[in-house]
Amino acid sequence: MSTICGLDIGTSTTKTLIAQKKSDEDLLDVLGQSKETSSGVRKGVVIDIEKVTNAIKSALDRVQTGSNKRIKSVFVNVGGAHVFSTSSHGLVSVSRADQKISQEDIDRVIEEAQTFPLSPNREILAVFPQEFTVDDGEGVKEPLGMKGVRLETEALVLGGFSPYLKHLSQAVLDAGFQIDDLILTPLASSRAILTPREKELGVALLDIGAGTTGLAVFEEDNLIHATILPIGSAHITNDIAIGLKCDINTAEMIKLEFGTCHFKGKDKKKNIETFSGETLPFSQKRLHRIIKARVSEIFEQVDKELKKISRQALLPGGVVLTGGGSKIPKIKNLAKKKLKLPCRVGTPKGFSSPLENPEWATVCGLVLLGGDLEKERGGFPAFGKEIIAQLKKIFKVFIP
Repeated sequence: MSTICGLDIGTSTTKTLIAQKKSDEDLLDVLGQSKETSSGVRKGVVIDIEKVTNAIKSALDRVQTGSNKRIKSVFVNVGGAHVFSTSSHGLVSVSRADQKISQEDIDRVIEEAQTFPLSPNREILAVFPQEFTVDDGEGVKEPLGMKGVRLETEALVLGGFSPYLKHLSQAVLDAGFQIDDLILTPLASSRAILTPREKELGVALLDIGAGTTGLAVFEEDNLIHATILPIGSAHITNDIAIGLKCDINTAEMIKLEFGTCHFKGKDKKKNIETFSGETLPFSQKRLHRIIKARVSEIFEQVDKELKKISRQALLPGGVVLTGGGSKIPKIKNLAKKKLKLPCRVGTPKGFSSPLENPEWATVCGLVLLGGDLEKERGGFPAFGKEIIAQLKKIFKVFIP
């Protein structure tokens, strides 16, 4: 059976996962995984191609050795606050004489939805149709074969800053690997985390990484909004370093060992040995205030995004947290309070052996989407026809 490899190039770590699908099962078998410290990435964007290339080589060499499989190509995530989404409208006349809508008409109206002015160095990455209108009939999901004179679509368009996308592609290619597809980070994470019911009801997926936080909002199984915010869990570490006057490594250790979004009871003084060998005393209550302030800021930014699309406190499926930043104790309690929505922390599903760690959500989603694309080529149902159709086309312009 063919193997699928995902490559998650994050701000703090680069993760790889290789899996294989058995023909008689829906779940994927994990053959190997690796995690390396990232270098040359800032807030989800490749700023030093050579350093990122070396990190990719190291990560993929390790997973190839561990799995005894040779990797030729990978599914890669796209991060960074340069990514944007906007609504668009397309309209075409039905081409056939019998007025039956063909796949060519659907492709043309989706292409028409992409014809709007963009600022320099901005590129359209993908178009996700929300619904179609056939003459006066609105809310059509599958117009193929219907009769009409005029076909329209309301679509969500994703775009990004083309130099950053080219840097990302170049780093992977320079490492000696081909690119199967480049997929937006929160879109990949949503594949591994969200349930079909949540996507139907209306849900926000929040992937809290080190340098960025990715947001994907679904409703009626459609992607209706996606963005990446330039703030993440590394900002919490920076705040702790400043607030407690310690080095950044000690701050990260304090965050992981003592951090929480909810503090109750009497304040207790703690002591921790710093990386320089000194003893650092700190107040748990002060630490809690530092963490809560920054996490609250992340949720406030998310709330603003939901307000833009009129979904503020109006998603029955709630908000699902994932990514390394979602591991902070009591974070879902703070999310419920700030976003006024039900909340859960999601871990990847879809594999024969459980991967109960939210920081692996993106790379797991990349592999699962790769499996979906293989299903689609084989004629099996997959992860949303519109999404798969667009993923086949995403970023092909950037891949030599």
